[in-house]
Amino acid sequence: MFLFAGLGNPGPKYAGNRHNIGFMAVDAIVRRHRFSPWRRRFQGAACEGEIAGEKVLALLPETFMNESGRAVAEAQRFYKVELDDIFVFHDELDLPPAKVRAKFGGGNAGHNGLRSVTAHCGNDYGRVRLGIGHPGDKNLVMPFVLNDFAKSEKDWVEAVCEGCADFAELLIAHRLDEFQSRIHLFLEARGFNGVKAAGKPG
Repeated sequence: MFLFAGLGNPGPKYAGNRHNIGFMAVDAIVRRHRFSPWRRRFQGAACEGEIAGEKVLALLPETFMNESGRAVAEAQRFYKVELDDIFVFHDELDLPPAKVRAKFGGGNAGHNGLRSVTAHCGNDYGRVRLGIGHPGDKNLVMPFVLNDFAKSEKDWVEAVCEGCADFAELLIAHRLDEFQSRIHLFLEARGFNGVKAAGKPG
C-alpha cells in the first residue's frame, strides 16, 4: 500500500488558497485514476485506488495544516505503510511557480505541515514540492499562502496538478528524478517556464 497525502486546510474558505495546492494535486490524481469516492477516515477525507497495479490510499487531512501529521500517521499505522511509500504533496515557497521537485527526506524549510508529518511519522518519506513562489518579504508569507491563487495563475496550477496525475506511476516506482524531469518537460511544453508569483513585488 502506498499513501499519497496532500497538505492543506479543510473547508471551502481555504479551498483555493496557495497553501492548498497539495490538496489540489492529490485530488487530480484521484480523479485521473478513478479512485473510490471520498469518505471520512483517518481524521480526514480518504479514498483508495490503483496506480501501476499498486494499491494507493489518497488522504487529505482535515486536522488543519499544522497538525497534518496526526492524520498521516493514523493512516500509516492502519495500513502499515513503509515510510518510503508515503508521498506528501505540499506548497513550496522556495521554488518558483510551476516548478516541481521530488525527494525523500530533507529539511522542512519552515513548513508546519511537513514539520508535523515528520514529528509523527519520521523524516524519510517522499515529498512532492509544488512551487508557488515567494512574496519577496517574509512578513508577507502568511497572507500570501492563505490567499487564493490569482485568476492569472489558474492555468499553471491546473497544469501542475495534471502533471502529477499523469506521472504518478513514477512515484510508485520510486523513480523520483524521472517524475521530476517528465513534469518539467510537460510544463515547459505548455509554456509554463519562468512563471512569476502573482502578488510578488517587481
